[in-house]
Amino acid sequence: MPVTYIDAIRDAQYKALEEDERVFLYGQDIGKFGGAFKATKGLQDKWPDRVMDAPISEDAMVGMAIGAAIEGMRPVVEMQFADFSSVGFNQIVNNAATHFYRTGIPVPITVRMPSGGTPGSGPFHSQSIETLYAHYPGCIVLTPATVSDAYHMLLEGISMDDPVIYCEHKLLYRWLKSDNYDGDGLPIGKARITRSGKHATVVAYSAMVHEAVRAAEILKAEGGWEIEVVDLRSVKPLDTDTVMASVARTGRLLAVGEAFPWGGVTAEIVSRITAEGFHLLDAPPMRLNAKDSPIPYHPKLWAAHRPTPESICHALKKLLNY
Repeated sequence: MPVTYIDAIRDAQYKALEEDERVFLYGQDIGKFGGAFKATKGLQDKWPDRVMDAPISEDAMVGMAIGAAIEGMRPVVEMQFADFSSVGFNQIVNNAATHFYRTGIPVPITVRMPSGGTPGSGPFHSQSIETLYAHYPGCIVLTPATVSDAYHMLLEGISMDDPVIYCEHKLLYRWLKSDNYDGDGLPIGKARITRSGKHATVVAYSAMVHEAVRAAEILKAEGGWEIEVVDLRSVKPLDTDTVMASVARTGRLLAVGEAFPWGGVTAEIVSRITAEGFHLLDAPPMRLNAKDSPIPYHPKLWAAHRPTPESICHALKKLLNY
């Protein structure tokens, strides 16, 4: 029976709870209700004292988790939506991220953030805010794009001694399926070549990996173009070496992200490749993000707001024809 992306997240938490008594889950409505997206469904039945409902205060949730982590526990905090984590932002970046630097005592918390848009979610339930957390030293920021990575990277994140921001994409929850959780064993911080090519490199992460692959297939059918797709897997740390090696093969770079265009992961990729690999480029590097506006509710407007296979193809054609 196939397993989905949301199955992977639930099963990883099950395994972590089963194997390490220091692990506990904390979040709004994650107990009997099973969470807004059912990522914790049934877990409180087995671990009633370690799967706990939280008050509607992200600041208090993260603060409690930090205190518990300092005392030796390994909390996994669920934000109902990544957007709401801004209420706990100070706790994450000024307390959790700096604590080891200040005291030598680690803060092994994992914050699960349902990220990205779905049709009809609107401006308060659709944001991709991985860049905000990647900006701060001390945070690990994970962006799994496959069922296998959703499972293994969550387990690896929970085992780490640093604060981990785990950005799970809501659009992938039940659409993305696999036969099992078998993976290629790549560690956090190592990118994956999802699709090999020779004419241009597309660097993406999270749900945009799948849009980039679709665009590559369209261009292959239309003109025989071979587009290489790199899945970053994590944005902090960021695997510049794999991206650089890909650009060395193709000579062209397009960085694609669902987040807003000002700054961000795609800007960081273009900046690094321009600074360190300018001699490898046959065309100016490009990036493609969502529109610089609040995320619209209407499904058709939402679809036009984020990068799509069609808009990625359009950008790639400009790059290939330079």
